[in-house]
Amino acid sequence: MRIALAADHAGYALKDELAAWLRDQGHDVTDLGTNGGESVDYPQFGARLARHVGDGLADRGIAVCGSGIGISIAVNRDPRCRCARVDDPLSAALAREHNDANVLALGARLVGPDMAKACVAAFLDTDFAGGRHQRRVDQLSQSLQDSD
Repeated sequence: MRIALAADHAGYALKDELAAWLRDQGHDVTDLGTNGGESVDYPQFGARLARHVGDGLADRGIAVCGSGIGISIAVNRDPRCRCARVDDPLSAALAREHNDANVLALGARLVGPDMAKACVAAFLDTDFAGGRHQRRVDQLSQSLQDSD
Protein backbone atom coordinates (compact mmCIF):
# COMPACT_ATOMS: atom_id res chain seq x y z
CA MET A 1 0.00 0.00 0.00
CA ARG A 2 1.16 3.57 -0.71
CA ILE A 3 1.19 5.48 2.57
CA ALA A 4 2.15 9.12 3.07
CA LEU A 5 3.10 10.52 6.47
CA ALA A 6 3.44 14.08 7.70
CA ALA A 7 4.07 15.61 11.12
CA ASP A 8 4.99 18.77 12.91
CA HIS A 9 7.90 19.16 15.32
CA ALA A 10 5.98 17.48 18.15
CA GLY A 11 5.16 14.45 16.02
CA TYR A 12 8.20 13.91 13.83
CA ALA A 13 9.85 11.24 16.04
CA LEU A 14 6.68 9.11 16.10
CA LYS A 15 6.23 9.70 12.35
CA ASP A 16 9.77 8.51 11.71
CA GLU A 17 9.24 5.38 13.82
CA LEU A 18 5.97 4.59 12.04
CA ALA A 19 7.56 5.18 8.61
CA ALA A 20 10.37 2.72 9.35
CA TRP A 21 7.92 0.16 10.72
CA LEU A 22 5.67 0.49 7.65
CA ARG A 23 8.64 0.14 5.28
CA ASP A 24 9.68 -3.03 7.14
CA GLN A 25 6.20 -4.39 6.39
CA GLY A 26 6.70 -3.75 2.68
CA HIS A 27 4.61 -0.61 2.25
CA ASP A 28 5.59 2.17 -0.16
CA VAL A 29 6.12 5.07 2.26
CA THR A 30 6.39 8.76 1.42
CA ASP A 31 7.66 11.04 4.18
CA LEU A 32 6.35 14.59 3.73
CA GLY A 33 8.20 16.00 6.74
CA THR A 34 8.98 17.61 9.04
CA ASN A 35 12.18 15.90 10.03
CA GLY A 36 13.35 17.62 13.18
CA GLY A 37 12.39 19.25 16.42
CA GLU A 38 12.58 22.85 15.20
CA SER A 39 9.18 24.51 15.53
CA VAL A 40 7.05 24.37 12.37
CA ASP A 41 3.39 25.06 11.60
CA TYR A 42 1.24 21.93 11.53
CA PRO A 43 -1.31 23.42 9.04
CA GLN A 44 1.35 23.38 6.31
CA PHE A 45 2.14 19.73 6.86
CA GLY A 46 -1.53 18.77 7.15
CA ALA A 47 -2.26 20.55 3.86
CA ARG A 48 0.72 18.87 2.19
CA LEU A 49 -0.54 15.45 3.29
CA ALA A 50 -4.12 16.24 2.24
CA ARG A 51 -2.99 17.24 -1.25
CA HIS A 52 -0.87 14.11 -1.56
CA VAL A 53 -3.73 11.78 -0.57
CA GLY A 54 -6.39 13.82 -2.39
CA ASP A 55 -4.38 13.77 -5.62
CA GLY A 56 -4.17 9.97 -5.44
CA LEU A 57 -0.42 9.84 -4.80
CA ALA A 58 -1.03 7.75 -1.68
CA ASP A 59 -3.74 5.27 -0.75
CA ARG A 60 -3.74 6.35 2.89
CA GLY A 61 -2.18 9.04 5.02
CA ILE A 62 -0.95 9.31 8.58
CA ALA A 63 -0.74 12.70 10.26
CA VAL A 64 0.99 13.31 13.58
CA CYS A 65 1.22 16.35 15.83
CA GLY A 66 1.33 16.78 19.60
CA SER A 67 -2.36 16.07 20.16
CA GLY A 68 -3.39 14.99 16.67
CA ILE A 69 -6.13 17.61 16.74
CA GLY A 70 -4.58 20.52 14.87
CA ILE A 71 -3.16 18.48 12.03
CA SER A 72 -6.44 16.57 11.64
CA ILE A 73 -8.31 19.88 11.26
CA ALA A 74 -5.79 20.94 8.62
CA VAL A 75 -6.18 17.68 6.66
CA ASN A 76 -9.98 17.82 6.84
CA ARG A 77 -10.05 21.20 5.10
CA ASP A 78 -9.57 19.23 1.88
CA PRO A 79 -12.97 17.70 1.00
CA ARG A 80 -11.22 14.72 -0.61
CA CYS A 81 -9.88 13.67 2.78
CA ARG A 82 -11.61 12.11 5.75
CA CYS A 83 -9.12 12.31 8.59
CA ALA A 84 -9.93 10.59 11.87
CA ARG A 85 -8.01 11.44 15.04
CA VAL A 86 -7.83 8.30 17.17
CA ASP A 87 -6.23 6.95 20.34
CA ASP A 88 -7.12 3.27 20.08
CA PRO A 89 -7.34 0.49 17.47
CA LEU A 90 -11.14 0.14 17.67
CA SER A 91 -11.63 3.81 16.78
CA ALA A 92 -9.14 3.42 13.92
CA ALA A 93 -11.00 0.38 12.58
CA LEU A 94 -14.40 2.07 12.88
CA ALA A 95 -13.08 5.16 11.12
CA ARG A 96 -12.30 2.94 8.14
CA GLU A 97 -15.33 0.66 8.36
CA HIS A 98 -18.00 3.32 8.83
CA ASN A 99 -16.42 6.56 7.59
CA ASP A 100 -14.04 5.37 4.87
CA ALA A 101 -11.32 7.47 6.51
CA ASN A 102 -8.32 7.82 4.25
CA VAL A 103 -6.11 9.66 6.76
CA LEU A 104 -5.37 8.75 10.36
CA ALA A 105 -4.26 11.38 12.87
CA LEU A 106 -2.35 10.56 16.03
CA GLY A 107 -1.22 12.63 18.99
CA ALA A 108 2.44 11.93 19.73
CA ARG A 109 2.05 13.33 23.24
CA LEU A 110 -0.95 11.10 23.93
CA VAL A 111 -0.15 7.67 22.46
CA GLY A 112 3.08 5.72 22.66
CA PRO A 113 4.73 3.98 19.73
CA ASP A 114 3.16 0.57 20.42
CA MET A 115 -0.38 1.97 20.63
CA ALA A 116 0.26 4.11 17.54
CA LYS A 117 1.35 1.00 15.62
CA ALA A 118 -1.76 -0.87 16.79
CA CYS A 119 -3.92 2.03 15.58
CA VAL A 120 -2.17 2.15 12.21
CA ALA A 121 -2.45 -1.62 11.79
CA ALA A 122 -6.20 -1.51 12.46
CA PHE A 123 -6.55 1.45 10.07
CA LEU A 124 -4.70 -0.33 7.27
CA ASP A 125 -6.29 -3.75 7.81
CA THR A 126 -9.93 -2.61 7.88
CA ASP A 127 -12.04 -2.22 4.75
CA PHE A 128 -14.86 0.26 4.27
CA ALA A 129 -18.21 -1.49 4.83
CA GLY A 130 -20.07 0.55 2.22
CA GLY A 131 -23.82 -0.05 2.25
CA ARG A 132 -25.73 2.39 4.44
CA HIS A 133 -22.47 4.14 5.29
CA GLN A 134 -21.81 5.16 1.67
CA ARG A 135 -24.51 7.83 1.51
CA ARG A 136 -23.18 9.37 4.71
CA VAL A 137 -19.62 9.38 3.40
CA ASP A 138 -20.87 10.99 0.19
CA GLN A 139 -22.45 13.76 2.26
CA LEU A 140 -19.12 14.50 3.94
CA SER A 141 -17.68 15.73 0.65
CA GLN A 142 -20.62 17.99 -0.19
CA SER A 143 -20.53 21.68 0.56
CA LEU A 144 -22.52 22.96 3.52
CA GLN A 145 -24.92 24.72 1.16
CA ASP A 146 -25.74 21.41 -0.53
CA SER A 147 -26.77 19.74 2.74
CA ASP A 148 -29.70 22.00 3.71
